Amino acid sequence: NIRVGFHSGPVVASVVGELNPRYCLFGDTVNTASRMESNSVKNQINMSPQTTKCLQEQAPGIHVESRGIITIKGKGNMECFFLVQSEENMQLLQNSLTKSKRKDVLKNRSSASF
Repeated sequence: NIRVGFHSGPVVASVVGELNPRYCLFGDTVNTASRMESNSVKNQINMSPQTTKCLQEQAPGIHVESRGIITIKGKGNMECFFLVQSEENMQLLQNSLTKSKRKDVLKNRSSASF
């Protein structure tokens, strides 16, 4: 049983520490993603409006369910969304990932040819 939360936005990334170096992400986006997780329920994927918009652009037809307005600590009121668990959604996500990988491969090939 897990809770999952997603938020999309800019982050700063860096390796922190000399003795035990770790790759870390910093910024409001990371904090908001943490709030999405803590306000989720078990075995559900809770998303911010920004992530929902990005997901729907990348996988048109994806089904989400509005949770309504939720009070998020440090953020105020936000409309949150659950990703609907269905076979159709899984297929849309897999197709979207496959298309993204194809675009990356094509982009890398074209840039390598210059």
